[in-house]
Amino acid sequence: MAARLPVLFCAHGNPMNAMRQNGFTRFLKAWRAHLPRPRALLAVSAHWESATLTLTAAPRPEVLYDFQGFPPQLYELRYPARGAPDVAQRVQELLGAAGFEAGMYWQQGLDHGVWAPLMHLYPEADIPIAQLSLLAGAPLARHLEVGRALAPLRSEGVLVLCSGNLVHNLSTADLSREGHTPEAWALAVDAWIKDQLDHWRVDGLARIHEAIPDGRKAHPSLEHYAPLLVGCGAAEPRPEVSYPYEGFEHGTISMRCVRFG
Repeated sequence: MAARLPVLFCAHGNPMNAMRQNGFTRFLKAWRAHLPRPRALLAVSAHWESATLTLTAAPRPEVLYDFQGFPPQLYELRYPARGAPDVAQRVQELLGAAGFEAGMYWQQGLDHGVWAPLMHLYPEADIPIAQLSLLAGAPLARHLEVGRALAPLRSEGVLVLCSGNLVHNLSTADLSREGHTPEAWALAVDAWIKDQLDHWRVDGLARIHEAIPDGRKAHPSLEHYAPLLVGCGAAEPRPEVSYPYEGFEHGTISMRCVRFG
């Protein structure tokens, strides 16, 4: 049997990180040397939600510029990776066996939560990619179940890459500066999530809005947090957890990355 690949939770933050040279993007460039090379990627991003689980099936997925008001150069970036329809079909089978309906969408491209970090992590765009949507409005515990269904991929050469931010509140972020002293409440939530991961309290992670006073402030909506729960599910049973990068941008966006296994 092939060695099990790790599961990754990768922050993405500001779309401009696709172009920037900073501590975070330099980390991404270096991270690849510490990862086994997969045959394919399955990405789960904060920026694609659907009423039912949906997979990209395009052999050459386009990149989506799912943002507004940025410099023209950002809209000129390309990430010409091949799609992975075979992986999408396998994921559809795994999800179906777990009781999830999952469809295929031939027109869906890769959102910036996927391609922006991959510009640095795998700049050659030489690893095929399939993307799986989040379940819009579903409880976080349901996303744990989705992740558990994906676990067999780890022994099949497919790297599960979940993209979001452990703290994400744009309404209180200082977007005028890339660097900004983190807010005390944001640091506290980030530390709480790390503690839950360190002690593998996934049920606590799935109740962030109820478990801590600033849970809703850290995530007014849960789409940037839900990919973490997918990653936790795919990583079970209790894995080794490490944090190859930590930090904040704009004061209220955690850039902490997590490796499971």
